Amino acid sequence: MATKRDYYEVLGVSKNASEAEIKSAYRKQALQWHPDRNRAKEAEGRFKEINEAYEVLSNKDKKAAYDQFGHAAFEPGAGFGGAAGPFGGRERTYRQGPFTYTYTTYGGGEGPDLGFDFGGFSDPFEIFAQFFGGESPFGGGRTVRKQRYGISLSFMEAAKGVEKEVVIERKRRKIKIPAGVDDGSTINFGDFYLSVDVKPDETFRRDGLDVYVEKELTFSQATLGAIVEVPTIDGSVSLRIRSGTQPGTMVRLRGQGIKDPHGRGRGDEYVRLQVVVPTRLSRRQREILEEFEEE
Repeated sequence: MATKRDYYEVLGVSKNASEAEIKSAYRKQALQWHPDRNRAKEAEGRFKEINEAYEVLSNKDKKAAYDQFGHAAFEPGAGFGGAAGPFGGRERTYRQGPFTYTYTTYGGGEGPDLGFDFGGFSDPFEIFAQFFGGESPFGGGRTVRKQRYGISLSFMEAAKGVEKEVVIERKRRKIKIPAGVDDGSTINFGDFYLSVDVKPDETFRRDGLDVYVEKELTFSQATLGAIVEVPTIDGSVSLRIRSGTQPGTMVRLRGQGIKDPHGRGRGDEYVRLQVVVPTRLSRRQREILEEFEEE
């Protein structure tokens, strides 16, 4: 019998990974190895392995048992709470199109309610059902999934919100994108989902609700102090530079970051100050610096 791979290795995360990191890794791996998309011979096996790993690592109790006992916690007769271990595994097989899916569940759940979150999907097969339509193999009589569309936004459109005209099922519609949506976000418009792709910006870099920018200072500005203009998503602001500012100094502008799309406050802007050393000096400039060095 082949030895099972480490679940953390399967998802490509460390043992200290957060719930969000585990969920993100699962979604990425599941989309990559779903047999409807990946026709490699090993795709079905990898897809099963990915779902099995995520079911365990996404559940607090199962993850704790796995961290302590490894795969033995889920093997029949392991001695950790009965003949089927504490979470007794059960395999289910479903057929969809030309593929047969075999999936192992732990904990005795029936039907689609398997006791954990499939990375934001109601079951592992909803991933492609949402992209291509159709029914999930879990449970009978499910209706066709809502369609999923994609939209590309500039950094400012995503940060400040924007109204867009789109074509949905051959009908033109105006939709409002809320301020603060991030790259990879999914917006539920009721009858369809919209996935957001945010283009990189030359000036701003985003991390959560915080924004980072670089500001160059001349040697004299950093040495003597100055007032400089710094860009924010709401326009330029004046920033006082203290004399003796060192290269790489980070200045925090409170409340100048991204608005939370759920209305829970706003992030900050961080300005990294970079001192530009002149590459060419006039004779007089050189003399002044030499006198300064002697002092």
